Amino acid sequence: MKTREEVLKYGLSFPDTYQDAPFHDDNWQLIRYKGNDKAFLWTYEREGYVNLNVKTDPDKAFFWREIYKSVIPGYHQNKKHWNTIILDGSIPDKDIRLMIAESYDLISDSPSKRIYDAVKQIPYGQVATYAQIAQMAGDRKMARAVGNALHKNPDPDGIPCYRVMNSKGELAGEFAFGGAWKQGELLKAEGIEVIDGRVDLKKYQMWSNIPTSSYY
Repeated sequence: MKTREEVLKYGLSFPDTYQDAPFHDDNWQLIRYKGNDKAFLWTYEREGYVNLNVKTDPDKAFFWREIYKSVIPGYHQNKKHWNTIILDGSIPDKDIRLMIAESYDLISDSPSKRIYDAVKQIPYGQVATYAQIAQMAGDRKMARAVGNALHKNPDPDGIPCYRVMNSKGELAGEFAFGGAWKQGELLKAEGIEVIDGRVDLKKYQMWSNIPTSSYY
């Protein structure tokens, strides 16, 4: 991987990305993540070589710099969180791709995104608790954040937040899902019994062997 064209093509191969030239200077071409408009790949020519700026975990930043002389602290960026890759032919393509992929993962990740991705995994005809979703999203202590994210659900048709309830199997209040009984209607349509505003978790909870003890 030696040309800017190769790099940009690879950057655009990741989901929900687009190319941008924000500085009115063709030398600076960026690839951004649509979810938050943040750039995870900066490309520019400097001192005769194409350079890439990629975000990195601080621990991995020094790892890459120690392995390759052509990986240096981020040019014009936070040197703890960004590396510059100089495309001088000394770095194998697989490692360049890996560094770009790591940058994409860091930029595109957010608690809300992880929560929505977890909710999408709840099977049809089953439910999950806030605690379960928090655990699936990487932090079982953020069950309250799950509730907040679901009430701001940007895609109700694609993110089935009505399948999520508290540790007692109780449905959400009337402010959610379009009305007091809307969540129950959606669950019943999937064959889930709702009795007195509650779902039997022993019967319908996905991965029922996971404890539902109250994180929330």
